[in-house]
Amino acid sequence: MSTKPHNSPTEESVASANFIVTAVTEDVEAGQNGGAVHTRFPPEPNGYLHIGHAKAMWLNYTLAQRFGGKFNLRFDDTNPAKEDEEFVDAIQADAQWLGCDWEERLCFASDYFETLYGYAQELIRAGLAYVCDLSPEDTQEYRGTGSKSGRNSPFRERSIEENLDLFARMRAGEFADGSRTLKAKIDMAAANMYLRDPVMYRILRAHHHRTGDEWCIYPTYDFTHGQSDAIEGITHSCCSLEFEIHRPLYEWYLQHLPVPSQPRQIEFARLNLTYTVLSKRKLIKLVEGGHVSGWDDPRMLSLCGLRRRGYTPEAIHTFLDQVGVAKFNSTVDMVQLENALRNDLNQRAERRMAVLHPLKVVITNFPENHTEELTAINNPEDANAGTRTIPLTREIYIERNDFRMEAPRKYFRLAPGREVRLRYGYCITCTEVVTDPESGEVSELRCTYDPQTGGGQTPDGRKVKGIIHWVSATASHTAEVRLYDHLFAVPFPEKNEPGTEEAGLTFLDRLNPNSLEVLATCKLEPSLATAQPGECFQFERLGYFCVDSVDSSPGQPVFNRSVSLRDAWARIEKQRKQ
Repeated sequence: MSTKPHNSPTEESVASANFIVTAVTEDVEAGQNGGAVHTRFPPEPNGYLHIGHAKAMWLNYTLAQRFGGKFNLRFDDTNPAKEDEEFVDAIQADAQWLGCDWEERLCFASDYFETLYGYAQELIRAGLAYVCDLSPEDTQEYRGTGSKSGRNSPFRERSIEENLDLFARMRAGEFADGSRTLKAKIDMAAANMYLRDPVMYRILRAHHHRTGDEWCIYPTYDFTHGQSDAIEGITHSCCSLEFEIHRPLYEWYLQHLPVPSQPRQIEFARLNLTYTVLSKRKLIKLVEGGHVSGWDDPRMLSLCGLRRRGYTPEAIHTFLDQVGVAKFNSTVDMVQLENALRNDLNQRAERRMAVLHPLKVVITNFPENHTEELTAINNPEDANAGTRTIPLTREIYIERNDFRMEAPRKYFRLAPGREVRLRYGYCITCTEVVTDPESGEVSELRCTYDPQTGGGQTPDGRKVKGIIHWVSATASHTAEVRLYDHLFAVPFPEKNEPGTEEAGLTFLDRLNPNSLEVLATCKLEPSLATAQPGECFQFERLGYFCVDSVDSSPGQPVFNRSVSLRDAWARIEKQRKQ
């Protein structure tokens, strides 16, 4: 963990505090809740977690750690029509991978269904809730608008006895789905629309992944959330800004019910990133529309997609720490997330050589059927990573774009008559170019090597500026490599400029057609044949790559590009604006 628990904030931690830490510090010092801090992350099990969820989860977890408190993982499972055990398992796996530890405190809102039902009865007895027969359409019409007050339901003044009876019969399954609801009796003229007699329970016959068919009425999120917090002893309910308008209702329920504690809700700005969408509804459209291969597609910013692409928990921790916590929504440049991964993998990923677009080179003066073992550094950033040997043979592969028939000025790679150094090896000079008689494309290069230039030496002092990577043609491993890039072609795929040709386009119209390139015949160092799923490497001069956890098989790893060595999109975006 990057954050160690302790009983109170240190001077250093307070100095770097965000406004949430400041608020919690004040509560602790004032003795609120006995000075305890207990947080939670409450996902709905109706989909997979994405990087925005990671911000909320990590914030709540590290907040508890910072104050030596407790952290719960609670599933708000109140909508069985959209929930599934698959999502429960996936969310737990993602949370554990990120580094969150809820110990024995895995909770479900469904654990409290009986208690919540009792709380609803308490509100009925207090004259603060009633059973309403308005249809969903009439309920919306009676609710009013932002500029027009709502109207009281004609069923608002039912007696307490009638409401208790009808509510019990709702539970017993006497009424059709959607025919009746239980509503809180608050204020139909309230400026805050959420206080206009909100629905607490609706009739819904759907099989629940934990309670089966025991219930045919389910509490709404707004009624469930605060009471679940109170039941669990949550002290601080940190959630994103869209819940700020819900806070008066959250507090109203807590004030009017005999709950065991009084949690405090604090809102923060959600995470927004360029070149992506983080709306669960839109992510579902990407998956169900076949625009990606699934929730774990490495182009998705779901946590399972990021993990499959090669992102590490530590890189995400660093990114979230850098982004920080704010009170106002803004958009973070994707390059910040990518740089966090680059910096992390630069320290930990071993280096290997791989040729993605192979061009054969024959070193004509190298002995035939001879292999020379060269020594290569595994990671220059880690002295303990050691070295490895790589085979040099008469025939090798280089990258096709490391050769040009006509070399422009400041081009220091291979060209006819030009000399370059092979990484960790000798200097070679191109003496002949073989082309395909039909296409005219370069098919092979003939070169000579200088045996006096091993170990980076040039005995006569001549300067050889170009250094290129390579692999042996006879000892290399052939593998599939997938080059992943931004899923969207523009920084703000949801934004339309009024009065332009962009008006009317949707985010699906802005998908990047080049977000995935599959290369089936890449040539890799032979040691990569035994790479295991999840292992990350830097392919020298090319980027960071991870062994795919889904499509790899023993002896045949598939490599996903996690991130390039440097950001190429800044230049593209600059050209687009010009």
